[in-house]
Amino acid sequence: MLNPKPARSKLDPGAPDLPLFAANVIEFHMRVLPRHVAVLTRWLQAGRSMGLCDASAFQSGRGDVAGIEPATDYILIWVRENADPAYMVTPTGSHWTVSDCVRQQVLGRLRNFEEALNFIRPVLGVSKAA
Repeated sequence: MLNPKPARSKLDPGAPDLPLFAANVIEFHMRVLPRHVAVLTRWLQAGRSMGLCDASAFQSGRGDVAGIEPATDYILIWVRENADPAYMVTPTGSHWTVSDCVRQQVLGRLRNFEEALNFIRPVLGVSKAA
């Protein structure tokens, strides 16, 4: 069994002992994958009668190799033929965040991509495994 050596905080000597590997947290960044783009296309086609007009997926690449600047992927969604996008969907940690582009506020954080799209317009069935 792994039994790491406890480390004392140099800033606060009264702080509790922490395992050495506690500070080695690797941040998790989800990406917009080709399967997400396929679901987005299906969702957009199914929602045309509900006012969905267009959507674009933006993928920033791999981000900084050293991990200093993470990749930022996002999806913009247009409704009712407005010139400006109405919604932005971004992967945030292990969730998908839906934001209102006009009011610039977060509307919801959902567990998977399909739920995020259906939060905007519920036109697709969501699989339990997604």
